[in-house]
Amino acid sequence: MNKSLMLASLTLGLMSGSALAMEQVVLDGKHMTQEQAWAIADGAKVKVASQARTKLVKSHELLMEAARLGKPVYGLTVGVGLNKDHKLFDANGELSAAVMDASRSFNYSTLRAHSAGVGEPMPVRLTRVALAVRLNTILAGQTGVQPVVADLYEAYLNKGITPVIPSQGTVGEADILLASHVGLAMIGEWEVFYKGKRVSSREAMADAGVPLLEPMGKDALSILSNNAVAVAYAMKGYQDAKHLLEVSPTVFGLSLEGLNGNVAPFLPQTNDIRPFPYIQATTKDILAQLDGSYLWQLNDERPLQDPLSYRTTAYTLASAKKALVDLGEVIDIQINHSDDNPAVVLGASKDYSQFPQVAKYMVEGKGGVFPTTNFEPLPVALAVQNLSTALTHVSHNSVMRTIHLSDAHFTRLSRFLAGPENNGHAFGAIQKAFVDMQVRNKQLASPVSFDGIQIAGNIEDTFTNLKLASDNLIQIVDNTNTIYGLELLHSTQAIDLRKMHDKSLKQGKATGAMYEGYRQKVPFVSKDRPFTPDIQASHDFIANY
Repeated sequence: MNKSLMLASLTLGLMSGSALAMEQVVLDGKHMTQEQAWAIADGAKVKVASQARTKLVKSHELLMEAARLGKPVYGLTVGVGLNKDHKLFDANGELSAAVMDASRSFNYSTLRAHSAGVGEPMPVRLTRVALAVRLNTILAGQTGVQPVVADLYEAYLNKGITPVIPSQGTVGEADILLASHVGLAMIGEWEVFYKGKRVSSREAMADAGVPLLEPMGKDALSILSNNAVAVAYAMKGYQDAKHLLEVSPTVFGLSLEGLNGNVAPFLPQTNDIRPFPYIQATTKDILAQLDGSYLWQLNDERPLQDPLSYRTTAYTLASAKKALVDLGEVIDIQINHSDDNPAVVLGASKDYSQFPQVAKYMVEGKGGVFPTTNFEPLPVALAVQNLSTALTHVSHNSVMRTIHLSDAHFTRLSRFLAGPENNGHAFGAIQKAFVDMQVRNKQLASPVSFDGIQIAGNIEDTFTNLKLASDNLIQIVDNTNTIYGLELLHSTQAIDLRKMHDKSLKQGKATGAMYEGYRQKVPFVSKDRPFTPDIQASHDFIANY
């Protein structure tokens, strides 16, 4: 099966999960949660709130009134990019048929010229998230699009029409070369995934009873100039990282039990001294995983202090938690507010309107149409990068802990955790696998928001690379799933070896449950065997725990 059909076939399996608990999501442009966006991606129906639709009508009327009055409106009465000073038409106080024809012609041309993506299509689920995000930000009421544009986003989501969007080709200042394919599909000139197949959008829309879009005004610009595509990937990175951090205390607790480690660094007596964000909550969570564990009893072989990768883990996890929360907060802002340029502002304040430069944006009695930089996603990009950095500290500690678990000096167990009857390599060679993953994480965590070249006639001379930063975050989490899986392979082996010496050894309730679940997937290593299947099984166990 080719990749496109594989992506399309995913839709059949995605209409489940969160969508089952959320059959319909009402969007108003201001209150969509990430959970609701994922529910829509997984098949929940969408309904546009009546008050949001009313706002759409009024903002479109305001936009067209500004055009009628001859106001300079980016992407409507004048061009875009370097062509911002190129006049497209002069309404001369009347939106005549000729004026409207000129607007429609410009819209069609804009969608075609900006459809220039690279690479494999986005996964269907992420594309649906992007559609949900863009629909919601349109409903915030500052785009000025025809209300039918929102109707088409709604119909695409509800009828399972998913535009084929290339996954590369954005510098992170609105994903104009990618999101344009949504508009291209809506005018019937592109392809979509529909009913398990990749077909022409014209064919799919006809079958679903969805009319083609006749774009005019600011429709094309609003469809293509937004950050919904990159934000969908940022949301995926956030979701994956959230799960990783949820399982982290238990993975660490198992590792501490494998080491015969010291609980002192996680006690409230030590962590109340310096109350950095999330430190107390993280240490409390770690200790909760060890409820009932042998680590609470005295042990003559237990050192006073363990290696730093054990002792500092609460700090790495707490820092990652803070970075995760920070990312979640800026995503919530991003997906519930317009990132349009220009912005159509109903009832705009008259601040500074005594000055002619500001007055020319105003439409008396209605509001105004203002040039903006709301397309700038730098707050999200920086938060994504910060989380990537924090998680790479998390994965570093995991790698070092795993190396220590193989070292008889630290564990007082067999070298490389060899079973009693294993005279071979045991876990001696496997270390290269997780070191490779960590080197990759370090590269992926390098900032990319500085990188780029000025384009569009030297007008567009900054970049955030939000999509690339989000890709990197997603990969860091996936690599860390593998790293954690390998740590589990070692820690469970160490625990089994300890139980051979002390059959009464008890694990914590939570760590014991993870141990039992893992052992159902990956058995004790009594003798050398190919570890490739174990590594994949360990990765999958972490990713789905």
